[in-house]
Amino acid sequence: MTAVPETRFDLPDELTATEPAEHRGLARDGVRLLVAGSSGITHSTFSRLDEYLVPGDLVVVNTSQTIAAEIDGVRSDGWPTVLHIATELDDGSWVVELRTAPHAVKPILDGRAGEVIRLSHAVRMRLLEPYPAPGGSPTGRGSRLWRVQVISSRPMSAHLSRHGRPISYGYLSRQWPLSDYQTIFGKDPGSAEMPSAGRPFSPELVLRLLTAGITIAPITLHTGVSSQVAGEPPQAERFTVPVVTARLVNSATRVGSRVVAVGTTVTRALESAVTGDGSVQASQGWTDLVLGPQHPVQVVTGLITGLHNPDASHLLLVESVAGAEVAQRAYDAAVAERYLWHEFGDSCLLLPRRVSAQGSTGG
Repeated sequence: MTAVPETRFDLPDELTATEPAEHRGLARDGVRLLVAGSSGITHSTFSRLDEYLVPGDLVVVNTSQTIAAEIDGVRSDGWPTVLHIATELDDGSWVVELRTAPHAVKPILDGRAGEVIRLSHAVRMRLLEPYPAPGGSPTGRGSRLWRVQVISSRPMSAHLSRHGRPISYGYLSRQWPLSDYQTIFGKDPGSAEMPSAGRPFSPELVLRLLTAGITIAPITLHTGVSSQVAGEPPQAERFTVPVVTARLVNSATRVGSRVVAVGTTVTRALESAVTGDGSVQASQGWTDLVLGPQHPVQVVTGLITGLHNPDASHLLLVESVAGAEVAQRAYDAAVAERYLWHEFGDSCLLLPRRVSAQGSTGG
């Protein structure tokens, strides 16, 4: 049986962030920050993140850079479609999502194997089979994701770089440039959608964290496209946990310091690198790990994240890190105080346990 989050709340439409913070008159680190832990709820701004961490904390960030992964196409019956290009697989095929034109409002579920979709500049895509299950979607409503063969004289990555645009959903007020979808940590192109938990960080904030004795370490996880269908688990994603990061996580764990993941992407990568003895080892490859009641977190003890939709699979991960009680209190407070949701919205810092500057823990 598929696990469902315990956290329950109603999300009013007006709590959707429809534009980046900079276009709302804020600095990137000027978005709101909800701090939730065993001692209660605090409301702050992201620029004050350093006030809620202590020397010895390890903050792990994602270095994946967002690519221009949305492009227009024409189906074999002449109808236009929007394609969200999720990832390239090891055999050279690609995973794509078909969505309605012109604004990608909803997924298209009537694709069929063998169908050819025409893109600009003589690029074509042949639908091979539903992804990840060749037999079709587990929902029984058709598949939104397909494994496709790209027919082109040039690499698909080069075509996207020249003709693509950032993936955008209908709740945004307009199409925003690719630069708005990058974080200051991004250096490795590959994410179809922005690893948005890292977006509010500024160089000034990073400098304050480092000078306060807080260590920052990298992983890379390239995101696919969001699971828009309720009950659909996250797809497999490519990740790397470097040797130095594994060593830092193990050292922090050994002395009782917190390991604070910046986003669900970082949490998934770190937990995918956990060995049988509970330590983290340098790792790379694909992860299909779904964190939740069956697979609780083992090394991540704090989480910086945006706000997720009701019934989103990411809420299971949030509950695994923070506990269902803290997660529910955080979301109740976010709705009551009118925080903003989605990739350009506000942020949460979830710290389910207290840690002193020496690394000792409390309840």
